[in-house]
Formats: sequence, C-alpha cells, structure tokens
Amino acid sequence: MSDTTGSPSTNTPPPGCPAHGSAVQLGGLEYQQTPSQLYRTMRREHGAVAPVVLDGGIPAWLVLGYPEVSYVTSHDELFARDSRRWNQWPNIPADWPLMPFVGHQPSVLFTEGQEHQRRAGVITQALEGVDQFELARECETIAEQLIASFGGSGQAELMSSYAHALPARGVLWMCGMPQGSTDTEQLVDDLRISLDAGEGDDPVAAYMRVGERIMQLVKEKRERPGPDVTSRMLLDPAGLSDEEIVQDLISVIAAAQQPTANWICNTLRLLLTDERFAVNVSGGRVSVGDALNEVLWLDTPTQNFIGRWAVRDTQLGGRLIREGDCLVLGLAAANTDPQIWPESHVGAENSSHLSFSNGEHRCPYPAPLLADVMARTAVETLLERLPDLVLSVEPTELTWRPSIWMRGLTSLPVEFTPAVH
Repeated sequence: MSDTTGSPSTNTPPPGCPAHGSAVQLGGLEYQQTPSQLYRTMRREHGAVAPVVLDGGIPAWLVLGYPEVSYVTSHDELFARDSRRWNQWPNIPADWPLMPFVGHQPSVLFTEGQEHQRRAGVITQALEGVDQFELARECETIAEQLIASFGGSGQAELMSSYAHALPARGVLWMCGMPQGSTDTEQLVDDLRISLDAGEGDDPVAAYMRVGERIMQLVKEKRERPGPDVTSRMLLDPAGLSDEEIVQDLISVIAAAQQPTANWICNTLRLLLTDERFAVNVSGGRVSVGDALNEVLWLDTPTQNFIGRWAVRDTQLGGRLIREGDCLVLGLAAANTDPQIWPESHVGAENSSHLSFSNGEHRCPYPAPLLADVMARTAVETLLERLPDLVLSVEPTELTWRPSIWMRGLTSLPVEFTPAVH
C-alpha cells in the first residue's frame, strides 16, 4: 500500500482541482454498455485513481484499483461517509440528479464513528435473527407464485415480472409486511419506481409513499412486535427512535432490492448466454453458485458507489487528494483489477470481491448471506420449474440500463414450454 502514502507522482493534478484537462466524464453510452473497456483505458491513462467529472461538471475522483478501494474503505479516519464534508457544495444545484445519493440523510449510510457502530449494530442484530432456511422457503413460495403468473404463456420478461419482484417481496417479508396484501404489492411497486424509475414514473412521490408505509409498519410493530427485522430493531437496547428506524429500514430494503434483482438477472443472463453453463444448467446446482459468484466479480450489480469524502489532505494512488474531495468507489473496476487477475481469469470459487464493499461501511455481516439466499433460490427455482428456458432474442440484443452506478439489464425476454398447473 506504499502508493497510498508516498509522494505525489508526476501526473498529480493541480492542487484542489481534480477536474483538470484530462478528467473523464463519468457517463455516456460506452460507460453503459462496455464499462470494462473504459476502466481499462482509464487505468492505463490515469493509474489506480482517476480524475472524473460528475453530472454538471462537478469534479471527483474514481478509485479504480483493488488495493486502493480496500484502503479507502478500511480507513474511515481519512475517507469518511458524511457528505456534508464535500468541498463542492457551493457548486451543487438543488435539483442535481445525484442529490438522492449524496444529499445528507439521517440514515445509517451517512453516520460515522460511534453513531455508525450503534446504528449498524442494531441492523446486524436484527438481520442475524433471520432464519436462512425459512427465508429460502419463503423465497421459493414467492418464486413459484411469480412463475405461476406467467408460466402458462410460454414467454416472459424476467426483469420486471420476476427478478425485481422476488427480492422486494423477500425483504418485505423479513421486515414483517403481510404477504399478498394490497399495500404490500403497492410498496413493492413504489420501491421499484423509487429505485429504478421508468418512463412516466414519479420516483420522488414513490419514495415519499415508501417512507409513509414504512413509518406505518414501525408503528404497527411497536404496538404488536413479531418475529421480524422491524420488531427486533424496535426492541434493541440501543433505543433507536421511530424516525431512525424508518430511515435505516429503507436503507436495508433498498440495498436488498435493486442490487439483488440485478444480481439475479445478470446471473440468468450468464447462464443463458455462456456455453460453459448452458449444458444442462438445471441439473447442476453447483453451476448456479459458480455463476452467482462470477457475476459478482465481472458484472457486479453495484458498479460504482458515491462515495467517501476526504477528512484531510492525503495521498492515494500517487494522487494528492484535498480535504473535502469526493471519492467514487469503483467496485466493478476494482473487482477486475489486473493486479489481482493478471491472466484476466476470475476464479469463481474466490469470494474476496468488493461487491458488498469493505470495512466498517460494508453491507452488515448477515446481509450478503441473505441476499445470496434470495438470489440462489430465485435462479434455482426458475430453472427447475422452466427447464427449457431460453432467451427470446439474440444475446447481442440485450441492453444494459443507462446507469453508471448500477449494472442491470433493461429487460430479459425469455421463452419456454408453457407450464401446466
């Protein structure tokens, strides 16, 4: 890690100015469709830490190297999570597109030090109470209900009708929402809109409805606790307020829903398009596990995460990082860092990827295991129920959503022999 503390290299930008002449615009079609090529180019031209420009010409740093991302995420005293530290706030308009991700909120995501340990500890304890076998059974039931809704037609668009719906219902079940009720279905839909708005959707209104329904859930569970995540958070000795619990529940639900949905869909894409997996996938459960893990390395659902803010002037990857600078964690770039994969070979059995981040602010310990239960159950159940599932378009016709933050398909159209119930 000498390069994180050594002297500045010759390609250090002018002091306090990451957005110098060679800064890379973080966006565009190449980024959406073939980001791995872009990461290679950026790494070649800028090294492990690249100057980038966010929406509206706002400067930041993209941390591309595996050792560098690991260093940033394990040194909270240098790179903190409270976005109020940002030195660019005077230049940020109120309607800035990335405001939902960087505007400070009273949730666990933006806390630091002891307050973060207190809030994250409550979430960890609550999630540790989830029985993984019970979750798998529930997710299998949800999967079968979803498959039944389209199984008779012989065709489906799996992104909307399966991959998004299953983890949303799964995480809401964990939180104690009644399954199958109208308001649970409305909440599932509002979650999708607030996290992944389509044409004509109003994500702000949807997010407001999500907050209102979660507050209602918290009040219900305070009166009548049950064997669920919400009740365990309420009963925790840390004594979080209802408002804190609502904020942290929304963080848990959002983190479980969209990334897991993309993990499911990206894995199905790999299984349906890669000849290594195409030979009788439904017969080999091992290959599903391999595919799930390979996706976390090569098509990780969270490509980039904004971010960390420098607590003081410091060095990283031969760059001078100024106090208050924003660092975007390049999780996808770090996972494919040639330093850790010199032959460009990713070992499916290796799980030291950064897809769930790293350090104190990584996904709370049980969360990756619970996400794995949901994703694995979703993929295995679908392949068992519809064993002749194939893409209904050419693999090259599949397109990725226009996002530099999430890696997910716009749609995954498939066909199969109609299932008879």
